[in-house]
Amino acid sequence: MKEKWFKNTSSFIPVKYHVLFWTGYFTFNVIRWGSYFNDYWYSLKSNLVEFPLHIILVYINIYYLIPKFILTKKYITYITLFLGFLFVLYSARTGLNYVLVTENIWPEAESQQQAFTFNHIIAVTLGEIYVVALATAIKLTADWIYERKRNEDLQKIQLKTELKFLKSQIQPHFFFNTLNNLYALTLEKSDVAPEVVLKLSDIMQHVLYDMKEPLVRLFDVIRYIQNYLDLERLRYGDKIISTIEIIGEIEDVKVPPLLFLPFIENSFKHGVKNVEHFKVNITFENMDNKYLNFTVENAIDEQQNINNTSNHGIGNHNVKRRLELLFKDNFELKTYIANGNYCVQLKIPIQ
Repeated sequence: MKEKWFKNTSSFIPVKYHVLFWTGYFTFNVIRWGSYFNDYWYSLKSNLVEFPLHIILVYINIYYLIPKFILTKKYITYITLFLGFLFVLYSARTGLNYVLVTENIWPEAESQQQAFTFNHIIAVTLGEIYVVALATAIKLTADWIYERKRNEDLQKIQLKTELKFLKSQIQPHFFFNTLNNLYALTLEKSDVAPEVVLKLSDIMQHVLYDMKEPLVRLFDVIRYIQNYLDLERLRYGDKIISTIEIIGEIEDVKVPPLLFLPFIENSFKHGVKNVEHFKVNITFENMDNKYLNFTVENAIDEQQNINNTSNHGIGNHNVKRRLELLFKDNFELKTYIANGNYCVQLKIPIQ
């Protein structure tokens, strides 16, 4: 399919703004030259002849010459065609003014001038270039604003899409682990299996509904984490010792869903099998309603290579990437060893 002339692939400026621009510019020109010659009737007639030609050249330049030749780096072709259009416009303008307005084709000159002389051609074409440059500058500015907004919108869509993808990766991982726990209990014909089903149902309700929201109540998140800890305790029995400590008011605090669970999951994944008694301590601290400090500590095997933190799972790329998307540089994530415990500390702004 051949490309159509005057096809605008940039910003769309409503017709009313084109009309307002040319009406305002025409009025200004009539008053300006009418005052200069002290003859407003002559100024009106000459502008009625010239302005349609201005408009034609401006739109040819904006919607055809620039997209087809400037954007494709065919500069010599652009200059050649533009000069050709300028000459055609000069000829048409000069002829129409002579026939319809006045035989004095250059009234602002000090003496009577002839058409198609060097000085007259330069004077007329410079005036046309001024009009074209002004209109083109306005159009390119509108295109720049439009393109910047479009890029910002695309970036927002990309970030939302990536966040949804990362969250979708977390959910199957969690349910896979939980179903494994339930499977182990059913093999043992444990009486606590029904309780596991109830807690899993509560967690599924949280995931299905809260995951659609950008922010959820921290109170609900903590209840969700408590259910997870209960499920792990049902699986491992007295081997699990867990605490959740809350410092400060959290009633009005909201956080992104499923942000903290991966850290707790990793604690069980890499710690519970290697110690006789697995202790995990979780803390949520409201720091003056500005930041939320989340800490999780769990016991580790002394024989474990404590220097290899990536094996502990906290180096999970998805978690870090999600934090970057959510908070950019406004968060702190630390992992360290203290008193035989592996510690993760996450500080995020309260939203």
